[in-house]
Amino acid sequence: MIVVDDLGWADVGYNDHSGVFQTPNIDALSTKGLTFTDAYAGAANCAPSRAVLMSGQYSPRHGVYTVSPSTRGNAKTRKLIPEPNTNDLEDDVITMAEMFQKQGYTTGNFGKWHLGLDPKTQGFDHNVAGYQKGHPKTYFSPYNLPFITDGPDGEYLPDRLTSEVIDWISAVKEQPFFAYIPFYTVHTPLEATESVKQKYLDHPLIRNERHATFAAMVELMDINVGRIMRSLEQQKLLDNTLVIFTSDNGGIRSISYQDPLRGGKGSYYEGGTRVPLVVSFPNRIAPRTDATPVINADLYPTLASVINADVSKQTLDGSDLSPLWFDNKTLEKRNLYWHFPIYLQAYNASADQSRDPLFRTRPGSTMRQGKWKLHHYFEDNVFELYDLENDLGEHVNLAAYLPKIVNNLSKDLNSWRTAINAPIPTELNPKFDPEFTLNHTNKKLLQDKGR
Repeated sequence: MIVVDDLGWADVGYNDHSGVFQTPNIDALSTKGLTFTDAYAGAANCAPSRAVLMSGQYSPRHGVYTVSPSTRGNAKTRKLIPEPNTNDLEDDVITMAEMFQKQGYTTGNFGKWHLGLDPKTQGFDHNVAGYQKGHPKTYFSPYNLPFITDGPDGEYLPDRLTSEVIDWISAVKEQPFFAYIPFYTVHTPLEATESVKQKYLDHPLIRNERHATFAAMVELMDINVGRIMRSLEQQKLLDNTLVIFTSDNGGIRSISYQDPLRGGKGSYYEGGTRVPLVVSFPNRIAPRTDATPVINADLYPTLASVINADVSKQTLDGSDLSPLWFDNKTLEKRNLYWHFPIYLQAYNASADQSRDPLFRTRPGSTMRQGKWKLHHYFEDNVFELYDLENDLGEHVNLAAYLPKIVNNLSKDLNSWRTAINAPIPTELNPKFDPEFTLNHTNKKLLQDKGR
């Protein structure tokens, strides 16, 4: 299971509308596998999405809503007191890795964990470089990361992690194994080898050095995906290995535009939550493209089914996708939900395409039902409704024109929030200053416009 960090839906070659990104190995995996066009992360930023993935539970069950604190942004611009955030998965949560262990699999983590101090206490037999923090200070050795020895000066971390994965699989391949490969890339800091970066600096469609460095990081990540796939083939493991490729959330829009999707990382518009997802299992999963809306919470119950793990006593919010994967059966219609009772400040007020220039996220919930996407924001109790079939970019809010649909969807949303005990912040923030907010917004927009 390869989970790339901050890789947007539009940042892989097979989805790229910009003509910039070169991901031949991921594209080849997509051609040979099952590619989901409407796949979602469980949250719009790192830790909560990974918590949903590893627990199989929506955020209100484990309380991981963001990367702490939940009080992001200027206090004078927040109308409500947000819910407190939980940083790590609690010990009583049975992680996906623990599920694999119970079924006799040996388990390895290679890269970002972000859900506790040491993944070896949460289901992994082997760990390289995974700990509580969400990104390294540098991608070049010396890394100064726990649980990994520094390599030669200048060694590139994704290369090293891939070598560690390949060596580990070679050592354990005679038994069932679960390799979790959460590359720290393409998260900031933006760092890539100079030769690849230079290629993109000379690219006519590159906007600036940050964009070039990011594109180089994507290509270098893709090269390492290719290394993993070739190693599986050389070790004659490919035909008996299920490979999953995805991302933990949308891309940072101020670095890489997610067009035609609106917004990016931290936003609950499509650009923040829709992600690449490819599932490959030669001769068992037929290569094709599927538009079924799925979410990373689905991977836990699906993999439980694949390895015959009994999870009947666990609370899991996802659906078992194995009939869809293996038999191309239609998934029973259901709603997808996101809940974020927190604040997450803007990256770039002018470019983020958020609802509010100061925040990528203000407290609220979203849901998807078929082609409909509903947003509900708590500060002003306002709904937004989008028809994703005809308005993938969420440009036209139809809430005022289709009140019956809003009413029906909001009933489902309220029922879900009640059933899952989702907290809704209501306490007013005494520090909120509307005049300061207006002036601060004006200032940020003019500053960002000049970047």
